[in-house]
Amino acid sequence: MLTELFESQLTSRHLDFAARRLAAEKRGFYSIGSAGHEGNAALAEATRTTDPALLHYRSGAFYVHRCRKVPDLDPVRDVLLGVVAAKTEPIAGGRHKVFGRAEAAIIPQTSTIASHLPRAVGLAFALNRPGARSEWPADAVVLCTFGDASANHSTATGAINTAIHTAHQGIPVPILFACEDNGIGLSVPTPPGWIRTAYATRPGLRWFEADGTDLEETLATANAATEWVREHREPAFLRLRTVRLLGHAGSDVESGYRSPAELAADAARDPLLATARLLAARGVDVLALHDRVHAAVTEAATAVLAEPRLGSAAEVVAPLAAAHPDSVRADAERTATADETPLTLAAAINHTLAEALTADPAVLVFGEDVARKGGVYGVTKNLRARFGPRRVFDTLLDEQSILGTALGAALAGFLPVPEIQYLAYLHNAADQLRGEAATLPFFSRGRYRNGTVVRIAGYGYQKGFGGHFHNDNAVAALRDIPGLVLASPARADDAAALLRTCLAAARVDGRVCVFLEPIALYHTRDLHEPGDEGWLGAPGAEHVPIGSARRYGTGTDLTLVCFANTVPMCLRVARRLAADGIGALVLDLRWLTPLPADDLLRAARATGRVLVADETRRSGGVSESVLTALLDGGFAGSMARVTSADSFVPLGPAAAHVLLDAGTIERAARDLLRR
Repeated sequence: MLTELFESQLTSRHLDFAARRLAAEKRGFYSIGSAGHEGNAALAEATRTTDPALLHYRSGAFYVHRCRKVPDLDPVRDVLLGVVAAKTEPIAGGRHKVFGRAEAAIIPQTSTIASHLPRAVGLAFALNRPGARSEWPADAVVLCTFGDASANHSTATGAINTAIHTAHQGIPVPILFACEDNGIGLSVPTPPGWIRTAYATRPGLRWFEADGTDLEETLATANAATEWVREHREPAFLRLRTVRLLGHAGSDVESGYRSPAELAADAARDPLLATARLLAARGVDVLALHDRVHAAVTEAATAVLAEPRLGSAAEVVAPLAAAHPDSVRADAERTATADETPLTLAAAINHTLAEALTADPAVLVFGEDVARKGGVYGVTKNLRARFGPRRVFDTLLDEQSILGTALGAALAGFLPVPEIQYLAYLHNAADQLRGEAATLPFFSRGRYRNGTVVRIAGYGYQKGFGGHFHNDNAVAALRDIPGLVLASPARADDAAALLRTCLAAARVDGRVCVFLEPIALYHTRDLHEPGDEGWLGAPGAEHVPIGSARRYGTGTDLTLVCFANTVPMCLRVARRLAADGIGALVLDLRWLTPLPADDLLRAARATGRVLVADETRRSGGVSESVLTALLDGGFAGSMARVTSADSFVPLGPAAAHVLLDAGTIERAARDLLRR
């Protein structure tokens, strides 16, 4: 056993050496290595090949040893294919060098700041829930590894807190947090004993510790920690005291910030030397083993250079572009229940969530206040009473953990519908969407997906209530995420149809969808006059294809392009213009990503004049992309835009000074017509 582990340790070290050589020859593109951390091979021995593992980028020996336990896998070739960015690399296909293999239950991560920990907690939370995917055994343990510097990041502290908080309520959370503590983060030392001080005495978190350079001690402790989690279904923390050899990465010169004595002390604790001495004392020919591993890695490093690389943008983005619109439509129609009752936007969302919960037992609805209270605005009212607390539940107040729970639950086979209470609350957790959710299919060639529909209450127009925390119109960070779908309905019938589409796209294609709901329109009933109930709509049984706009009217003088709160504004402006004999066509984008470019061009060409009414900010707002799409599409007519100001939304009546209004839209429309 120790000899096999040593072989995995040696293999990992020689992979590091090979990566450095390839980088020096400008034929390799990744040199962050695992040297000094090779004791994590013992974690691979202590866990099963069916225990999901989400790995730190220095867990190379773990990857090697776990894959060697699965027939027909070649971890040496896998890693080197990643280093040279070959498209035949089996998990990411040359898009990044990651540790990932579905056959070995290693879920690919690119995290450098422990941003994978919320997902790991979410997966541990979901493993033992009824309906979890059968590929994860009932007694599986989730392992996530990370560094000592990353242990200080909010994603790590929040995720660990969430695991303890959840387990405190008697809910199984079988997760082993393994901190590979080498005492330094890039060039910044971790204070001695800090990890122990921060985590060893946390109530509800079982503590284990081992010298990661001592293979026997590490293996015994890893076995004890893994089996404790497997038996108790509660979180545990394992600190592996390691060293960092060869610097942070290939370009790092440690002598610039570490003393010769510090470097020598780490070199003296080299885990390979410690294991070699142990095995040599038992009669193992460690030099012969070393030479054999070195030769195998060297041969493989030469062979992978002949492998092809990604040759076009289309190849690179293929995992993001995978879509099956016919299957999405069929799935949306399958779950729909026709209802022609006029509803508000909030009620239509509630209706569609209930429809989804009824049709699909994998759907989970959760977030702050969504269950008992039914949401701040009543959007999820009565869903917990109808479908039970296992499917509709409240979470702790931590947006990173809410999204991480969703991403982990999606891996376990569920269709999560998490709610972020306000758009302003998303910004401290946006990397869970960008760096974790959207990248997972990209870095696994679609093998792993986390189909999710994130509901967010957003925009302004709450008459100054709550200031910028409750009135936020910043959507640029969402629109910039490759592969993410951003839907924004303005009225009830569209809300139902768009939400069905998002749910179906998450289920069929594993898409990550954000459903951005205009708070100010949640309970709006009237359009033009009090009591006309012109803004109610029936949820029906429709779905709306992604990237399909909604057209109002047949005017030929002017096209008003809008979305969310500006849709009823533009319809009112169009009515006033019509009284003066001006025919305005109103186009509701509905989808902010991807933009409905074809519908936009058709509507623009129908009149030759376009005014974009954009309630987001002038800089970084939606209108910039709309005008660009028109130019890219060859539109030669007149164009203009009106937007909200480049400002946060203030408290009280002052909000009216910075938010776009109907009067401004009308004046701009008349100005454009005079050009």
